[in-house]
Amino acid sequence: MTDPQPTAPTLALPVGALWQTVAEIERHVAAAGWGAPVRLFALVRTAEALSRDPFLAERLPADVVEAAERDPAHLTSVEQEGLPAEQDLDDLLGQLAWGPGVDGAAVVVERLLVPPDAAADVRASHPADDEARVAALAAHPQAEDVRIAVGVLRDGRHECVVRSRSKDRDIDVATGADLVPGLVAALQATLTD
Repeated sequence: MTDPQPTAPTLALPVGALWQTVAEIERHVAAAGWGAPVRLFALVRTAEALSRDPFLAERLPADVVEAAERDPAHLTSVEQEGLPAEQDLDDLLGQLAWGPGVDGAAVVVERLLVPPDAAADVRASHPADDEARVAALAAHPQAEDVRIAVGVLRDGRHECVVRSRSKDRDIDVATGADLVPGLVAALQATLTD
């Protein structure tokens, strides 16, 4: 009698077109490495886009067209190029309004995270000096660079993917709908009619 071979753990991952699209966008951005500017994407239902423009099938990869045929909820991301490199994310999102042909939006941004108590200590020690506060946070021993990808749909559904620089592998990304609620709300506001 032989001992059973150990099996890899089964990961319970979210499913659905939006989660798959946000995860794909994050992996696409991750391939370019760290230190990237904000990246913004329109999300459109692929099947609906193909029905409006049949010639689109000639410009999309065959696997995308096949995925849209299998799943009417399949989403295609369209990167918005030419964004101002140094624009504040809140200002950028506050100026955006997507047209009715856009079913959702996604944004990818890098941020520095520190534990809440460390952030409070730094704010208390540098109450009026933004530059000193940023430098102190960046130098904090528990500071962690993260890449955050958030996607939202007009119906309110949303997904988040977070990758840390210290665990920069696809298998180590954190996923969930409510990981970054402030960014979800700001991005959702760009879809209001």
